[in-house]
Amino acid sequence: MNLILWRHAEAEEDSNDLSRPLTSKGQRQAKRMATWLEARLPEKYKVICSRARRSQDTARALTEKFKVDANIDPGASYAAVLAAADWPHGNGTVIVVGHQPTLGEVASMVLAGDPADWTIRKGALWWICYRERDSGGETALRVAMSPDLL
Repeated sequence: MNLILWRHAEAEEDSNDLSRPLTSKGQRQAKRMATWLEARLPEKYKVICSRARRSQDTARALTEKFKVDANIDPGASYAAVLAAADWPHGNGTVIVVGHQPTLGEVASMVLAGDPADWTIRKGALWWICYRERDSGGETALRVAMSPDLL
């Protein structure tokens, strides 16, 4: 299974947290990352994002086909995100477009076994893979990419 944790791109400030749109910089960040992803993704993949507009706008830079799941919303637990993605026993590639600090906690949990405060920058993604081996499961960080590197 491939799990891609994609933090939403830069968003405008607003008193209603779920309605914050991307800034023009955020739109550029999302598009650059989506273009990079398109060249590397397998033919079939699933995208899950939160109910927050900034998360959906980021996902929309890649595809119009995404599932909105409240388990990815701001303030969600790392366990809720992992359950929504069906990690590690799901099939194929799942892209979770979400928020800090949750995505950092998800990354630290699956890579180090502890939900620490790791930071994933706005618009950046971490691609983590899991596969079964004769000796058990193997989890590895495939890539961590930030839009300012593209």
